[in-house]
Amino acid sequence: MPYVFKSPRDLLTAVGQKFGPTDWLTVDQARIDKFAEATGDFQWIHVDTERAKTGPYGATIAHGFLTVSLAALFLPQLVDVQGISMGLNYGANKLRFPAVVKCGSRIRGVGEVIAAEDLGPGGIQATYRITIEIEGGDKPACVIDKLARYYAA
Repeated sequence: MPYVFKSPRDLLTAVGQKFGPTDWLTVDQARIDKFAEATGDFQWIHVDTERAKTGPYGATIAHGFLTVSLAALFLPQLVDVQGISMGLNYGANKLRFPAVVKCGSRIRGVGEVIAAEDLGPGGIQATYRITIEIEGGDKPACVIDKLARYYAA
């Protein structure tokens, strides 16, 4: 269940608050192939299962940008900001890929509000650090400082 903020202003006092984890999500070859199709990135390490067996990871791996795009799936599972007329993805301040996601791996998200600022009448910008963990892994797949803007209803 996501943590509920009754209004965007509640984010201003939430800096340092942690959320999650989300449920596990299996990254299968079908998801990897769909991402390759959507982006035109057909590098063999992602889509050639036979060649990848003899590659550096012993299997295909998810695209880094597929992994980071799943932050958009995980964030609403972590927090629910209510009382808004609109929310916007405003970008990211920092992005790292410490470990690869092998096909068949399970990942999940954990989050933290690391900054929040008042943008003026009705607007709040929150910076969330979303860490995408790999089940059984000693390093995360991805760490992103994601910016979101919320406008009060």
